[in-house]
Parts: sequence; C-alpha cells; structure tokens
Amino acid sequence: MNAYHDLEDWLSWMDDISSKDYVIIDNFLRDELYTQIKSFFLGKLPNFKEAGIGAHSDNQIDSKVRGDFTYWLDRDRDAHLKSYWELLDETIHIFNRYCYLSLSGYEFHLAHYPSGGHYDKHLDQFENRNNRMISMIIYLNDDWKQGDGGELEIFEKDGTSFLVEPFASRCVMFKSADVPHAVLEANKSRFSLTGWLLYQPSAVGKLFV
Repeated sequence: MNAYHDLEDWLSWMDDISSKDYVIIDNFLRDELYTQIKSFFLGKLPNFKEAGIGAHSDNQIDSKVRGDFTYWLDRDRDAHLKSYWELLDETIHIFNRYCYLSLSGYEFHLAHYPSGGHYDKHLDQFENRNNRMISMIIYLNDDWKQGDGGELEIFEKDGTSFLVEPFASRCVMFKSADVPHAVLEANKSRFSLTGWLLYQPSAVGKLFV
C-alpha cells in the first residue's frame, strides 16, 4: 500500500505535535478524496442527530454548551470511503512508530454546526473514559471567509489563545487530554470530519458523545 503522505511531512507534523501539543496541516486531503468525503457528508445530512455532552449514561443534550449535529462513521457500513480509512491507518501507524503512543483504534463522526451553533471551551476527555489520545479534525468548508464564524479556538498553556480558520481540507490534530479548545459561533453552516485516535478501541463510540 502506497503512503498517502511523504514520511518527511509526517515527521515534521509529529515534531510539531510533540513540541506544541497540536499541529495544523493545510491541504491534508487531495482533491479526489476531499470531494468524495464532502459528497458523502452532504448526502448524510438528513441522518444527522443533535450532539450531546458527556460519556455513557452522563450524555445529555445542552444547546447552551454545544450546538452541532453529528453522524457517526462505521468502517464496515461506510466501506466505500476506503481511501479515508487507509489514511487513518497510516496516521495511527505514524503515531505509534514515531511517538510511541500504542494507538489501537479510532472513532469518527461528521459534524455540522448550523448558523448559531458553537461549542464552549472543553477538553476531549472524560473522567470515566480516558482513552482518547489524539483529536483529529478535517474541515470541509468550501470558500470559507472571515465573518463566516466557526473558528476553532485553541488555548495555550500560558493562558493565551488563538483562532484556527476552518478552511477546506485543513487538518488539526492535538493531544486530547492536554489542549482546551472551543468552537466559535458559526454564522453559516460549518462542516468537519472529527474524531479521536484511541489507546483502546471503543465498542460503540457514537453512544459516548
């Protein structure tokens, strides 16, 4: 199987996430795969459900905290996204080989923030479920421009923060337990493919968040 990205690029990205706890990668997807995922996303919009907060029995809907809608992916059911699943396999291999993380699974969903949707500052980790190691977001917003909203706000250890614009095919990866972040209010529909690389696989991730 041919690698999707060059090893030199991967090593640079691993250096960033090791030193800063996050990495921002533009043009992470080639046009063909981006178009395939975006088309799949739009086709599944009628099946999206309002997202909750918390894990397991603690999961609840609170639109004051979080206002997105999600559709959970399944590798067997969504097998035609073959190139995407292979890219995830490659990503896990790189983290395991060069960052020694022992990742063994993942859970991903499509996320739609309609106009007015946002997500307050939080960590991608639960008190009673702490196997999320790396958060990974791939944006699917064609022609995003300033004023459209939906930026990702990343909070640094020194108390400062900065905004990441959700440009099409931009990928953001960060350490799930260490990087507080928020999604600013969207002024138009904001699309992403979002998920987590896991220390231990989750049996039914869609029930947890």
